Amino acid sequence: MIWLAIAFFATALLYASVGFGGGSTYSALLALAGLDYRVLPLVSLACNIVVVAGSTIRFSRAGILPWRRALVLTGLAAPAALLGGLTPIGERNFLLLLGASLVMTGLTLLIPVAKSSEEHATKAARFAPLAAPPLGYLAGLVGIGGGIFLAPLLHLVRWAEAKSIAATAALFILVNSLFGLVGQILKGGEGRFEAAVGFGLPLLVAVAIGGQIGSYLVVRFLPQRWIRWITAGLTLFVGVRLVLDHI
Repeated sequence: MIWLAIAFFATALLYASVGFGGGSTYSALLALAGLDYRVLPLVSLACNIVVVAGSTIRFSRAGILPWRRALVLTGLAAPAALLGGLTPIGERNFLLLLGASLVMTGLTLLIPVAKSSEEHATKAARFAPLAAPPLGYLAGLVGIGGGIFLAPLLHLVRWAEAKSIAATAALFILVNSLFGLVGQILKGGEGRFEAAVGFGLPLLVAVAIGGQIGSYLVVRFLPQRWIRWITAGLTLFVGVRLVLDHI
């Protein structure tokens, strides 16, 4: 548990500095630790909430959160996140889906977003809300907030400036994680919730501290591209292993 808490602390610190919650990496770490797949999404989503709540408040106070446009995305995603949390799923299918999600996350971190023309980007931005429901459903089902997928898409279509996209991703993750967690609790009952609390409480403390630090400090000692590569390497390793083990 000590090494897991340290890893969660570091993950929260790094992700919070750019507006993400770290759900993909939490899920990867929990999968490596062998946590029950039925409890895993509850712990991951709860950690997401703790981290991005602080980031959302910080971005809002700074006046860089485009509330009207961001609420459209989160409003479309939230019901789908609740539905994802309520959806019954077997262990094999869950781990396959989680593995595929981790592979996509790793590729998202590794592959640079290609720039599009201004005219194409303006038109494409109108269709960005279409991505919100499937990302919300994925968030509720496997415990990944979806912001790691949403942000590159918004950058690609030049939906807003970089800081506004980071703020939108934080709000998106927060709302998805809240609704997904409610769905998971309703599906699993008190027993599964108690198991998640008993296992995850030290991890919640770790991400709360790491998230607060990451919300106010810029990581200077490790280049951002190294952070992306290390995170991508971990998620790809776990994701590929899960997929191969459960095909």
